[in-house]
Amino acid sequence: MRDLTAFQGHGYDKGRGKMTQAAWLAVQGAVLQHWWCPPKVRIAVLRAFGARIGRNCLVRHRVRIHWPWKLELADAVWIGEGAWILNLEPVRIGSNTCLSQEVFVCTGSHLFEDDAFEFDNAPITIGARTWLAARSTVLRGVTVGDDVLVGAQALVVKDVPDGARVLAPKGEVREGGRAR
Repeated sequence: MRDLTAFQGHGYDKGRGKMTQAAWLAVQGAVLQHWWCPPKVRIAVLRAFGARIGRNCLVRHRVRIHWPWKLELADAVWIGEGAWILNLEPVRIGSNTCLSQEVFVCTGSHLFEDDAFEFDNAPITIGARTWLAARSTVLRGVTVGDDVLVGAQALVVKDVPDGARVLAPKGEVREGGRAR
């Protein structure tokens, strides 16, 4: 019998203390998400809070990053307006990869069969030269390969091989032009 009051968050490590968490949430909400904050300032602040960010990256306004210390961006990564990286666990994004507007990357979930609805989190890796088009979603534990196109509004729930195409609304994966 489900009892949400029994939830304890077993196995989840936020990675920093409450003061750092509070400082991050305040700075993100008060400064980083606004259009008037220069992209170079966003990158500098993310690095100051522990994000590992390569050269020539662009993080637009209205981007939400849950914990910057659990984020790794290689060189020349673009993150579009309104993207949300809910990284309870590490998220790694390869070079020359674009996350378009309102993309959702979510490392968190819950164990539905568990009476306390405990966490079922897992990291996400997104390869190089990959494009997650507008409003696409990548869920916990997924590895998206290199040179992948995830179409607008597609939902990715399992690993995607290099060079594949994931098309919405069915989330169909295509390799070499054929559905699999």
